[in-house]
Amino acid sequence: MEDGPSFITVTATGNIQHKRSGSNQSMMSGGVPNHWTHNESDTSGTNQMQLRRTRRSRIPDKPNYSLNLWSIMKNCIGKDLSRIPMPVNFNEPLSMLQRLTEDLEYSELLDRAARCDSSLEQMGLVAAFSVSSYSTTVHRTAKPFNPLLGETYELDRLEEYGYRSISEQVSHHPPAAAHHVASERGWTLWQHITIDSKFRGKYISVMPLGNIHLQFHSSGNHYVWSKVTSTVHNIIVGKLWIDQSGDIDIVNTTTKDTCRLKFSPYSYFSREVPRKVTGVVEDGEGTAHYILSGTWDEKMESAKIVESSQGCGGSEGKQKTVYQTLQPKLLWKKYPLPDNAENMHYFSALALTLNEPEEGVAPTDSRLRPDQRLMEAGLWDEANIEKQRLEERQRLERKRREVQANQVLEEVQDIEGYQPVWFEKRTDENTGEASYMYRGGYWEAKERQDWSHCPEIF
Repeated sequence: MEDGPSFITVTATGNIQHKRSGSNQSMMSGGVPNHWTHNESDTSGTNQMQLRRTRRSRIPDKPNYSLNLWSIMKNCIGKDLSRIPMPVNFNEPLSMLQRLTEDLEYSELLDRAARCDSSLEQMGLVAAFSVSSYSTTVHRTAKPFNPLLGETYELDRLEEYGYRSISEQVSHHPPAAAHHVASERGWTLWQHITIDSKFRGKYISVMPLGNIHLQFHSSGNHYVWSKVTSTVHNIIVGKLWIDQSGDIDIVNTTTKDTCRLKFSPYSYFSREVPRKVTGVVEDGEGTAHYILSGTWDEKMESAKIVESSQGCGGSEGKQKTVYQTLQPKLLWKKYPLPDNAENMHYFSALALTLNEPEEGVAPTDSRLRPDQRLMEAGLWDEANIEKQRLEERQRLERKRREVQANQVLEEVQDIEGYQPVWFEKRTDENTGEASYMYRGGYWEAKERQDWSHCPEIF
């Protein structure tokens, strides 16, 4: 029996009003699978899953440290926070490289997208994936560690989920990271992200600059999008809370299909659902085919458009488009947080495994960073001492490179005089932007355990 129609009004400002009729919403076949059947706390996995490595499902509880926030932040208004030394009390025990990798928690969405015959259906799954990366941030008000220049992070999940990920801190001022993920399930993702963070008095705004690229192997479809602004509120008084706001424009540069996702900022006076996300999937001719709706902390749905018409003018005199759609189908739903998450920095199941010690990684890997390791263990005083040592060492190394660069006077050398080990700057043929892309060789070096090119940073 076919789903009943529903009526959606889309105004020129991007707001969507969705009125459904008919039976309860349907879900995509198979629903949302649980990635974490290999956790220690889960005994429902198949024999095949039980043979795989058991990864940790706990970290030490966060100590109850008090800190006068205003005493530290009062001199930071309007400044770039990456240049201001901060105690680990503001941090969570993960680096920004690990937080970038955490975007892959719902990689199964990309596996499904790789199997899509329709580029428009594929766009919907890519859009859901772009939203899913924010789902764990709703409680994560602490900042990740700023990686040291040359710091790396690998995540090898070939056995479980078919992908391997490598990232590297390629610049310190401004802080910038390059990231490359290759999947055996039909896709490759890469990004070069620079973080611009400012303290505005009552809130901190974090603006990731740069594009995320995703290419599917069988079709060649190449998607490009960027991230929205994250805002941490109540810095001085009240309970910290985080919001995501802005637009994400996803473009399939191969077919010219597009999707604009609107992240509505939270308003105390609004009747809208908090953390609301809406979007429209259009083909290269500008014809709308799907309506996307949901929230960035819970789920995203897709409704196929069967008819559209021009409605009456809105209250501001702006013309409305009315879409008649089928019942929405679930694209993505957030996994529940692990037990005791509130005492473990509100980490997801994946986040709990990211800093787990791993044999054979590069000596520059974030897992080996001593101040971060001490903080995870609950030894915050010792972690702060170690953090100061590492930052002073990094400052001295930067001065040494600057002196060396001035002596050589090579115009091609950047101001840092630093060249990344695993990434190199190239011009992207789709966007024309210069960004750091994976040059290759990391996994081969790991196989040989040849880390002779890695700097000594810890």
